Amino acid sequence: MKRSTAFGLAGAAVLASTALTGATAQAAPELRFGPCPQDISKPYPQMQCADLDVPLDYHDPGGEQVRLMVSRLPARKPASRRGALLVNPGGPGGPGISFAGGLSKKLPPAVLDSYDLIGFDTRNTAHSTPISCVDPGSYWKTPLPDPDSPQTREQNWERAQQYADGCQQRAGKYLPQLNTPTNARDMDRIRQALGEQKISYLGYSYGTYLGAVYGQLFGEHVDRMILDSSVDPSTPDVWYRDNLRQDVAAQRRLDLYFDWIARYDGVFHLGTDRDQVRAAWQGVQDDLRRAPHGALGPSEFVDTTFNALYGESSWITLANALSDFHNRHDDRKLVQQAKPKDAAAENENAIYNAVECGDAPWPARRAEWEHDSAAVARKYPLAAWYNSWTVAPCRVWHAPHGDPVKITGAGLPPVLMFNSVHDVATPYEGAQQMHRSLPSSVLVTEKDAGKHGVYALAGNTDADRIGTDYLVDGKLPEGDTTIPGHAKPDPTKPGATAKQLDLG
Repeated sequence: MKRSTAFGLAGAAVLASTALTGATAQAAPELRFGPCPQDISKPYPQMQCADLDVPLDYHDPGGEQVRLMVSRLPARKPASRRGALLVNPGGPGGPGISFAGGLSKKLPPAVLDSYDLIGFDTRNTAHSTPISCVDPGSYWKTPLPDPDSPQTREQNWERAQQYADGCQQRAGKYLPQLNTPTNARDMDRIRQALGEQKISYLGYSYGTYLGAVYGQLFGEHVDRMILDSSVDPSTPDVWYRDNLRQDVAAQRRLDLYFDWIARYDGVFHLGTDRDQVRAAWQGVQDDLRRAPHGALGPSEFVDTTFNALYGESSWITLANALSDFHNRHDDRKLVQQAKPKDAAAENENAIYNAVECGDAPWPARRAEWEHDSAAVARKYPLAAWYNSWTVAPCRVWHAPHGDPVKITGAGLPPVLMFNSVHDVATPYEGAQQMHRSLPSSVLVTEKDAGKHGVYALAGNTDADRIGTDYLVDGKLPEGDTTIPGHAKPDPTKPGATAKQLDLG
């Protein structure tokens, strides 16, 4: 889709590029940055961290507070500093501070020269007063029930109820405020605490929805904004529909992965075309349905496959494991990938459910869920039931389901968007809808690619140039544009890997 922005951008449009060092400061910063916790300071020794108390409920700003942790990597060239660039990895529930550390190794130098890189763990995530809903050692003990089997359906519904009940029992006072509008208000408190009149923002995945909501509520405080791998904000039941669309995108992406494996049959010996590779994959799944291999059952196999589709960093590893299982009856590599959720992963899962359950309406009737999952599974079986069980606690959630903020983009400055055409987690159609919802946006499409997270994550030099030109100098393409996809891994090369920061 080609469309110029409402600002009538022509040529390589240039926004105001005045350094904002003095202009953005509205007050003395209240954050006192110091050493980060060891799990952050050890891999990222240059990062600084600070705590910030925010209202548990913004309707009662003087009441109980929740402690957030914020990180900062100061601009490397203070004289040319533009301001603060907040980053969010998505999820919801992704640990933002550790993500900011990893991203600091991938962002182009000009961005790190120009901005303080600000990470933050959203409320009740990671270092920000974390919650959990269940004991991970027992609830997530592998192998989990088969997501697809009618014989385990009742068990999976019972698990959904157990999870929702656990969230209420362990974290009930937080649940009504765990939603995107509250996260956006927390972001604005961070802005104020940094002493900035305006902030720039780089959000991936769920972070695009968070950015859009922030822009809707606090557009006057937005400087520059990149939304990468976008959620569709246009439907009232945003997360229920988003999960169903993921199922379709996942099956299509899986077929492309099978094509890639077939191209290297001399390496993997799984077949010379898509159908042969699919049959080999299905043979593994059938074997696991007959009897799990230790911790590896059909649910873990779907989970491993689904996660591999977010990028290409584990394509070689998974294909080698499939080859060993299929050709040599050696399950060791595949079993190694079946890892149960630990405490950190359970925290992410708790926030994922809490925010999605709290943001928008969900069907209350079990029959509707089962009908929709079965309908999708007939043509797109990989993740249809698996994905439904992930969010099934939302059907019986113990906190209100809100109404999504209507995204119009009113008053926003030009926004830059990226999306790959075969993205699994945020399908391309969703990016097009986000683009329509933000009249000032320009969409950069990465063709022939499916990486979830493009700018600074996919190794695409065109994307990195476009994003950096925008953040540093305010330059945007003339209008929507398409760029070639990044290179896929080549398993014939010694030590072949795809070094990417894949998003969950």
